[in-house]
Amino acid sequence: MSSPKFISTNVAALLVYGRPPMVFAGMVCAINVMLDRNPFVYYSGVIFLLAAMILDLIDGWFAARFRPQAKLAHLADRIMDKVVYSMVFPMVAVGMMWRYLSLAESANFRLEMLHVVFVFVLCVTVLMRDNFAHFMRNFSLRKGEVEEMKEVTRLRTMVAAPIGVVLYIHAFYIPGGPDSSLYSWISWLGAIPIQQLFFLEILLLIINFGSIAGYCRKYGTACLDDLCLNDEVLRRRILAVFPNALTVMNALMGILAMLFAYRGRVQEAYLILLGAGFFDKLDGAVARKLGLTTPLPSAKPRKYNITLGGVLDDVSDTVSFCIAPAVIFFILMSQVNDESIQALPYGWIAIMYVFLGVTRLVLFVLDQNSIPGFFKGMPVPGAALLAAAPFIMLGNALETNTPDVVFWAQFCFVLMIIAGILMISFPIRYMHIGRLMSRSRKFLFLTIVLIIGFAFTPYFGHAALAYLILYVFSPLYTWRISPEIASKENPEKLSPSS
Repeated sequence: MSSPKFISTNVAALLVYGRPPMVFAGMVCAINVMLDRNPFVYYSGVIFLLAAMILDLIDGWFAARFRPQAKLAHLADRIMDKVVYSMVFPMVAVGMMWRYLSLAESANFRLEMLHVVFVFVLCVTVLMRDNFAHFMRNFSLRKGEVEEMKEVTRLRTMVAAPIGVVLYIHAFYIPGGPDSSLYSWISWLGAIPIQQLFFLEILLLIINFGSIAGYCRKYGTACLDDLCLNDEVLRRRILAVFPNALTVMNALMGILAMLFAYRGRVQEAYLILLGAGFFDKLDGAVARKLGLTTPLPSAKPRKYNITLGGVLDDVSDTVSFCIAPAVIFFILMSQVNDESIQALPYGWIAIMYVFLGVTRLVLFVLDQNSIPGFFKGMPVPGAALLAAAPFIMLGNALETNTPDVVFWAQFCFVLMIIAGILMISFPIRYMHIGRLMSRSRKFLFLTIVLIIGFAFTPYFGHAALAYLILYVFSPLYTWRISPEIASKENPEKLSPSS
């Protein structure tokens, strides 16, 4: 009789090695669907991918529960992940283009093409992350670095597998399949609105870049110890590429948000601005972790610590959190067909907002008496997200032509002024919310739950607005917290200073 250890080891091997054949079968079914448009073949392909996804999600649980000691288990799991993603995501990219070519004449071709391009970028990012993570991890482990936590390692995989299946279902959807509850559920996913797909894709894109940043943050230093031959200046120049790349992603997110708003996808534009805020948090955290924020011992003291990375960060913040909200505000206000709204100087308000935001960034750089862990005045990401939250309601009102268009237009007009003033209200100190999330896992978890929980509902804008209003009034409580506690990023219990 087989021992339990032998059984668990073989089951683990089945979970790991059973995925690629199923994904390959799904790819064959997808090719057949593009040739013959057979709904039963499509149904079979979805079943294969669902089975592969389930195996991918439970193999880690099985290993943790029964602890099978199969040789090279972790390496095999990662190799199988690479094989699976190398088949799924290129196949999804091809499927999205095939779907675009098969659209009816009444479809929104511009939005569909934007979606196709975005999926292509997402697929490239997923594959790039896998190869980058493999290189960084293996090189550093050879140098004696401790491997990252399993939870961090599995986060991207846990999200990528379900989203890959959803994109497959949407890309190759063929109506008229078997009469079953499962196919009804598949049909619902196949006809899911693109704006909801955009949310899932933006989420996966952010997680992928966040994973890349995490690997840079943990292994970036070790990878350059031998390469730079103790040349600290060269080492810093190479390391600076990582946070600077995240900073550029911040600016690209701002540009992408303006593009989405121009196409009428305001809620997606707001989600992208959230992604820009995420990258704005990451670039600073990565720079601090890699030791790039402290000057070299041989460097001459300077009154203002102005660096290329700092300038790039300010430019990116200007694009994403000053220009983008102002442009989206102007686009939405110009679409309101009401004389009272068109009589408002909303163009000048948009210019004023950009000017105040840039002024706040410049004064932040020149400030010689900063308070650790706090901002003097509301930071530009917080002000941008506050001002842009009611844009979602205004965009929905414009799309449905409801009577509350005028109300939300007036509300946005007033809130833009308030947000601009808060940015330069330097006597008011706002806590660094990014460091608070790093320090308090409960607060981070609550924020993520709120975003995901409301993103698919009509109340996402209301929830975001309420969240940011709480941040506006947060100094009424956070003034009691000492800068020593507020400036820390390690998970510690937050307590008021005595």
